[in-house]
Amino acid sequence: MAHTEPGYITDKQALLNRLKRVEGQVRGLQRMVDEETYCIDILTQVSAATKALENVALSLLDQHLHHCVTDAARNRGPEADEKLAEATAAIARLVRS
Repeated sequence: MAHTEPGYITDKQALLNRLKRVEGQVRGLQRMVDEETYCIDILTQVSAATKALENVALSLLDQHLHHCVTDAARNRGPEADEKLAEATAAIARLVRS
């Protein structure tokens, strides 16, 4: 199967900016643990970082559905079934996490 550019390519910079913010949040968490910050304060920040990663995942899933799955469905055939199966598996992973 030939790979085309990813569906998120038009939002690549926004996605990278979000991930850099998450990276900063995780570094902040490390600093909080190192400084022996109160547990509940750390948990609050873990929750914020988790939510930020969930938003990145949902954005990627949205782009995948609108780009890869839609294109494959237009062309029909086995690739459409494969892309739908990939999306279903990705949604299942997100729901479990």
